[in-house]
Amino acid sequence: MADTHRLKLDVVGHWTEIKHEIIREYATAYSKILTAQTKPKLHHVYIDAFAGAGIHLSKSTGEVIDGSPLIATATQPPFREYHFIDLNEQRVENLRGLSAEHPTAWVHHGDCNKVMLETVLPQVRYDQYRRGLCLLDPYGLALDWEVIRKAGEMKSIDLFLNFPTADMNRNVFWNNHAGVDARDIARMNAFWGDDSWRKVVYKPVENLFGVDDEKITNMNETVAAAFLERLKSIAGFAWVPKPMPMRNNNGAIVYYLFFASQKEPANKIITHLFDKYRNLGAV
Repeated sequence: MADTHRLKLDVVGHWTEIKHEIIREYATAYSKILTAQTKPKLHHVYIDAFAGAGIHLSKSTGEVIDGSPLIATATQPPFREYHFIDLNEQRVENLRGLSAEHPTAWVHHGDCNKVMLETVLPQVRYDQYRRGLCLLDPYGLALDWEVIRKAGEMKSIDLFLNFPTADMNRNVFWNNHAGVDARDIARMNAFWGDDSWRKVVYKPVENLFGVDDEKITNMNETVAAAFLERLKSIAGFAWVPKPMPMRNNNGAIVYYLFFASQKEPANKIITHLFDKYRNLGAV
């Protein structure tokens, strides 16, 4: 593993720990179902596109806790392959140490968008009886829509997606949208796939000086609902349940946890899990 004095671990809130529990439970169900299928026999893989160091610090306890890569490699029955991607060299070094005992675990150092499109997704082709469970958990608006679209087009991927509401609200969805940095607009366009998000976030309003744009009310819910429709109509996922809002201690939505799949049984499992954690007071 990397030198812990050089490695800066992410400090995660309770909402991340809830997300990890959902992933843990779904990964177990997913792996059981695909391992049991023998006609045809399927080769199922786990993909973590923003894998981090593999471990985190819990904000509530200060203890080191397992990240999604360790949750995946501990899943029983095991996945046939694991692909972990991160841009940070120290995190990659730590991931390689943590996954060294798993000969079918591959750690990729680089931009996840490039690695996913050029290296990882081409290895999960539907016609080769390969299937994948993929976690896209970007640090804000660092994900390109093309990765999502390609995952939907392939018909072989079940997808968890962190929809970074906080980054959008902080840097893009301003009342005075003319003042937004062009680089943040570019990040938003890349994540959304085009600039049609503007019509979702703003509505034209007439005033004494002509027509101006005004930010809509209930924006988080409206934007999430519009993205859900993009996952179905543009990316081509058959089943996309209502996403789960993940809130901080103040009740503000940090992000939405989306799930998308081509299979109705997958949709039923994740809907049950989302409802379970909502009923436990997670959101």
